[in-house]
Amino acid sequence: MRVAPRVVLTDEQRTVLQRWARGRTTAARLVRRSRIVLLAAEGKENLEIADELQVERTIVGRWRRRFVANGLAGIEKDAPRGGRPASKRQQVAQRIVEVTTQQTPVNATHWSTNSLARRLGVSQSMVSRVWRANGLKPHLSRTFKVSNDSRFVEKLTDVVGLYLDPPEHALVLSCDEKSQIQALDRTQKGLPLKKGRCGTMTHDYKRNGTTTLFAALSMLDGRVINRYDSRHRHQEWLKFLRQIESQTPPELDLHLIVDNYATHKHPRVQSWLKKHPRFHMHFTPTSSSWLNLVERWFRDLTDKRIRRGTFTNVAKLEAAIQSYIDEHNQNPKAFQWTAKADAILEKVRRARAVLNKMQTA
Repeated sequence: MRVAPRVVLTDEQRTVLQRWARGRTTAARLVRRSRIVLLAAEGKENLEIADELQVERTIVGRWRRRFVANGLAGIEKDAPRGGRPASKRQQVAQRIVEVTTQQTPVNATHWSTNSLARRLGVSQSMVSRVWRANGLKPHLSRTFKVSNDSRFVEKLTDVVGLYLDPPEHALVLSCDEKSQIQALDRTQKGLPLKKGRCGTMTHDYKRNGTTTLFAALSMLDGRVINRYDSRHRHQEWLKFLRQIESQTPPELDLHLIVDNYATHKHPRVQSWLKKHPRFHMHFTPTSSSWLNLVERWFRDLTDKRIRRGTFTNVAKLEAAIQSYIDEHNQNPKAFQWTAKADAILEKVRRARAVLNKMQTA
């Protein structure tokens, strides 16, 4: 009588197998193999596993043996298949990649699998397979902007230094305005979330006014100081600075990280700052909003409270935002900056080198 080989897992193997078995993006065949091995490690026979997973017993036996023989590698990759190699795909794969990356269609900005297949006289499925194998996704694009600030290194080092090594007896605040937040109301009532269906909302909306949110995010504990206004001129910025002054311990110096918006550098603002020496302004480089951590908090606010909200007037919009901020401040969490200035500068150097190469080509 044949006896199935015994499966014994290390802690590391069990962790990997459990991750594969639960992975939403893991290939279905690897999910099934991982579950087979995990059940085998529990001492179950091949027939029991086959009945539980609704597969053939021979399949269970195959992957049990391969795991015992080769470990995780034995189930992660398929053994080489017999038969003739895919010679046609090998011949045209390089051409598909070259045309995809170096040419554009006559009447479009990027290729689709169908348009490229027609252009090269191959099947749409072949184009799709080659794209997947090479990580090509012409339908997607990402935005970027490399700062041209002449004082980029100086400003970057200054701001990152505040994040990683804040001064003693001082409070570091990341400040900015989120302007023109719209109070939008949908033209029809949406359907609620239910099993098998996501929530819905109409694509069109009615505008009911705007507000500007001024926010200062504390790097110490993650708390937020905020105010609302209909505009964001230097007058409103001065009001916010006075509010920050009144809501922070008077014995602490205040280091404010802000962008290069003209409002923050207005002569009246400069005059006010000279009269309040505990305020120290630190400006991010131009085109570097990613360096101001309050922008990260603004993204959370938009995603969690504003984007799907419906507001019939500005007061309701501001009340919703304030509710979010009050809840946040009851259990705040500080944002941790981890990137070193040298690592950021190296990425910027590489980006500039690529841009210069493209411009001179």
